[in-house]
Amino acid sequence: MNPLHTIALGRTRYADAWEIQKNLFAARAEGRIGDVLVITEHDPVYTLGKGANENHVLAGAAELQSRNIDLHRIDRGGDVTFHGPGQLVGYPILDLNCHYLDVHRYLRDLEEVLIRTLAGYHIDAGRSEGYTGVWTRGEKIAAIGVKMQRWITMHGFALNVSTDLSYFDRIIPCGIFHKGVTSMELATGGPIKMEEVAGAVIRNFEAVFNVVARGMTVDEMLSLTATGTPVPEGTIE
Repeated sequence: MNPLHTIALGRTRYADAWEIQKNLFAARAEGRIGDVLVITEHDPVYTLGKGANENHVLAGAAELQSRNIDLHRIDRGGDVTFHGPGQLVGYPILDLNCHYLDVHRYLRDLEEVLIRTLAGYHIDAGRSEGYTGVWTRGEKIAAIGVKMQRWITMHGFALNVSTDLSYFDRIIPCGIFHKGVTSMELATGGPIKMEEVAGAVIRNFEAVFNVVARGMTVDEMLSLTATGTPVPEGTIE
């Protein structure tokens, strides 16, 4: 079983987390670090993937500014989505050469991690034919959008835990007009702790990807990616 270093960033601006992702991606591509899973929660932001239609952002510049919502066009696949408080975001930086060379299997495995996590909260969730992501009762509860280069992954998944879903009203989420969005708290009718969900996601990531998770502090991560020092096997938070 390969090690997986997990990094909990806390709440971040999207631009800052994206820069961290790019640094980790470069370090993984150069073999300076092993596989990494970054967990974070973003300030409000709309992101547009490579195939996004800008008309799917219904909010104008003045509204974005007044609500302090950032807007970024990025290099993942997919259309427009929202990230914000109450949403658990995961960015796996994996070298699939160490796992399997299959893009579709990777997407299905990310879905499986989230489906198992939701099952632990008695939420009956699954896939919707023709779409990427995770759904419950016909509504999307988790979005997935990835980038892959030389079989190394970036970007990842966003799971609505206690998200303010009104932000989705100002976009056409993932370019899908006829389906709604929901959250774990809405599905269960009660409060859910983000830290507990993050722990469940990591445990299910271990099971699905056959890895052993080991925590790493942000300072350790920054030091290792800056110096080019290989990540030691015993770096545990």
